[in-house]
Parts: sequence; C-alpha cells; structure tokens
Amino acid sequence: MKKTAFLFVLLAVSGTLFAQGTFSGDLMMNMNFFQRDTNIKASNNPLYDNALSGSEGWLDLRYNTNGFTFFLRADAFNNSNLKNPIAPSTDFGIGAWSVTKDMKDLTITIGSIYDQVGSGILFRSYEDRGLLIDNALMGIELKYKLTNNISLKGFTGQQKNNNQVNNVRYGPVIKGFNAEGDFSAGKVHLVPGIGVLNRTLDASSMAAVAASINAQDTNHRFEPKYNMYAFSIYNTLTYKNFSWYVEGCYKTHEAVSEPGYYETNANHVDSNATLLFDKPGNVEYTSINYGMKGIALSLTGKRTQDFVMRTSPNETLLNGMLNWQPVVAVLRPERLMARYTPASQDISEMAGTANLALSPNDVTNFTVTYTHINTLDDHKLYREAYVDGFYQGIKNWIFQGGAQYMEYNILAYQSEGSIAHPIVYAITPFADITYRMTEKNSLRAEVQYMDTRQDYGSWLFVLLEFDIAPKWAISASDMYNVSPNPNDDNHNYKNPGNHYYNLYAAYTKGPHRFSLAYVKQVDGINCAGGVCRYEPAFSGVKATLTSSF
Repeated sequence: MKKTAFLFVLLAVSGTLFAQGTFSGDLMMNMNFFQRDTNIKASNNPLYDNALSGSEGWLDLRYNTNGFTFFLRADAFNNSNLKNPIAPSTDFGIGAWSVTKDMKDLTITIGSIYDQVGSGILFRSYEDRGLLIDNALMGIELKYKLTNNISLKGFTGQQKNNNQVNNVRYGPVIKGFNAEGDFSAGKVHLVPGIGVLNRTLDASSMAAVAASINAQDTNHRFEPKYNMYAFSIYNTLTYKNFSWYVEGCYKTHEAVSEPGYYETNANHVDSNATLLFDKPGNVEYTSINYGMKGIALSLTGKRTQDFVMRTSPNETLLNGMLNWQPVVAVLRPERLMARYTPASQDISEMAGTANLALSPNDVTNFTVTYTHINTLDDHKLYREAYVDGFYQGIKNWIFQGGAQYMEYNILAYQSEGSIAHPIVYAITPFADITYRMTEKNSLRAEVQYMDTRQDYGSWLFVLLEFDIAPKWAISASDMYNVSPNPNDDNHNYKNPGNHYYNLYAAYTKGPHRFSLAYVKQVDGINCAGGVCRYEPAFSGVKATLTSSF
C-alpha cells in the first residue's frame, strides 16, 4: 500500500513538472456519540458499553494534467458502526486510487474502477457511503470510441473486499465487455447495448464451494463450475414525449444459495435453507415513460429468477456484489413510510409499478401510484396504493397531503415477523405545510400517522423545520408509538411512553456544511438522502462535516 501511495505521488509530481494542472478534492466526516438508553434497546453492545463514540471519514483528492487524471481516496474508520451496526470497527488506509489517461478515441484507467453495464443489472461497481458499499473493480479498463455512434468498453480485475480498506481484493477474476450505440432517425432516438461478463473462481473459493456441496446429502450434490458467464442486451427508445427502456439478462449455471422461505408453504420453514443449488439465472426489466402538458405516466416492471451476481457463491448480504438491481417500488422519504421500504430481490421477484402525475394547472399537482410485488411462486411481498396532492395557489403557502396503503412482507425483507403472520398492513395519511415568511426564511410543518396492528404497532410523527437560506436549517421532530402491538413478542416492547426525539441543525458556508443532531431512533429501515438501510436503535449525538475544494 505504501508503494501505491508512492506511485500516485510520483505520477502527480511528474505531471506538475511538465504541465500546469488542476487540483481538487472533497472531505466527508461522520461522528457518533453513543448515549445508552435501555428503554429503546440502545444498549448491551460494545458501542454503548465501551466505545461511547465513533467516526468515519473519506478524503478524495484529484489532479488533472495533460490528459491524465490522478485520483486518491483515504478512508478512516474509528469505532465505526457502519460495517456492523452493533459492534465498533477500526481501520485506516487507501480506500481507492486510479490513474486515467484520455487520448483522442481511447481512455485507459488502472486502479479502482467505478462503472456499469446498462442499468447495472449485469455489472455495476460503485460506492454508496450510506450503505458502506464500495465494490470497485481493482484492475484495468479500456474505453474506445469506434465511431461517432458506437463505443466499446472492456475491463478485467478483482473486486475490492469492502470489509477492509487498503484495497484488499476477493480472489475470483472478473472480465467484461460492453458495446453501446447512439443512433437517431428523424424523431426516433435509439441507444442499444450489449454486455458480457465472466467470473472465474480462484482455488480457495472453489474449495469452499465444493466443501459446502459435499456436506449436503447425495440428492443435492452437483459438480461446481469455475466459470460463470452472464449476458445482457438493452435499449432505450425515445420518440417525442415517449421513452422506453428494456433490458434482458441471463447467467449460466452456477452454485446458488437460496433462502428456504421461497421453498416452503405458509406454515413450514425449510431446515435446509442454506443448501446450494446448480441453477442459471435471468432478469427482465423495463420502464416506460410518457409525458405531455398536465399529465405524466410511468410503468416499471421486473422479473427476477436466481440472478445472484457475486464474486463467489460463498458471499452473502452486501459482500462481493457484482451488480445492482433496480428497485421497482417508489422509495418514500417520509419517515414512517420509509420504515417499510422493499429491497430488490435477486432470487425470486415479479414486480410492477404504475405512477400517474396530473397537473391541472400551474399551482396544483396530483400523484397516484400502485405497486405490486410477489415471488415467482406467488408469495406476497409488497403492495402499495398511494395518492398525494400539492397546492401552492395561496401566496407564501405550500400545501401537500396524501395517504399510503401498504402491505409489506417483513419476514422476507427484514427476517422478522413469523411464517404464520409475515405481512405488515398499514395505512399512513400525512400532511406537509410550508410558509414562506420572506425570500430566505421558511417554516415547514409535517405530520404523519401510521395505523397498523403488526410489528411495533401504530406511530405518530411530527416535524417542525425552520430554514434561513442559504446558511441555516433547523428542525425538531418526535416519533411516538401511540398504540403498541400487544402481541409484539419479537421486540418485547409494550410501553407506549417512549418518545423518539430528533433535534437537528445544519450550517452551510460556501462549499462547507456542518450538521449536528440529537437523535433517539427506533430500530428499522431509515432513509436519508435517497439511501435506505436497516439500522438498530440509536441514542446519542450525530455530527457531519462535508467540504470541497
């Protein structure tokens, strides 16, 4: 790793000797201070018992000169709870680095490669700090502009192991090719593409797969394969106000671990849920959008069957992911609705969403959404019926309100609930009112109520926010379990007296932003900035700093 840093510095310094370049960077830091609270189960783990505080930091540096781009990112984790929400993690090192050379029609990159094929279903290497995903491909990538309408891309390398910094890599080797076009004929615009991916297991990964297969009974044994191949074909068609994206992906036979939930009926859990099966996989995905004055319609659908794309069948959860599957459901930012956000499924999913937006005039908007998600064998996963309205016809006032009806398989998505009662049913009305006091000052109030008899039971959420643009944002909120579920044995939580407060302040000055919050947070899915993740109960103070230069 010292050699990597030295190489970066040497190349950057060499560039400055021959040409004047540009230097830029950005910093992001999170700090947590853990305050023990046994009433909400923010306790009994090393974060609250011993560590008491923790932080994460990322520093990006970029230097551009004479067609070269040098990139270096340092990562620091000190008693961080991002990797494991109930245990501290400490590490420091070079999280990513790359050198890119742009020539007339050819671009060469070595080091940490972040890229994707099509929508990302076949391959996507990306970073998401909120989820602590960093599956960069450590290797080399070539991009070549064959003609004005056709571009080619090829890459090979090993995926970064996100459990450690300093660019520790998984053993399997990944190779890929992508060709994409851009054509127009009159008012019709086409962007077709094809992708090919090959993953070759290393000896150690193959030995682990073989050991798992040999531990199974003879009826479930098969011969594992070193190589997996996957293919993708996609196209975007645009005509006037109409656009249509369609993609199909297929992967060859390989060992796949499937949850027993999908193999059983409603009253039985398969004890062999961790068995490996020799299966191919496929995904079909499409999105249709049409818009004209006063109306916009979008339809999205996806069918997924055994399309698990990882560095090896040994990896689970967020480890070793080679791709990203689009989430068909609409991600709701509202605090209570976000608690039941459906994640995309890579084993078995049939999903569809229809979204209609109406604007009868310049001050009024309506949105209607319906989402339907099942497994391929017709187990219910998710339903949503949603409507909202937006009105700003009164000077200095903005009104928004609506309601959501939701059915959510908490057993499939969060491994909670029970086989006999896996579905959470909820109705959530909400209202949002903003008053613009001056051009810079505004006051916003938000109220949500979730009526449900499952999981924790019913909730009330209230928020008041005051903004002084462009520098200050201040808010206070409370989330209150108004009617706890008396049969909630999973959480053993039947006391309605707990409040989950959040006091927040943020200050922005130029490229720098500071925030400080006192937080009481119930366990469950939390969404912020478009990132949704499951988080345990939290009690304490959160601080953030972002800066660019």
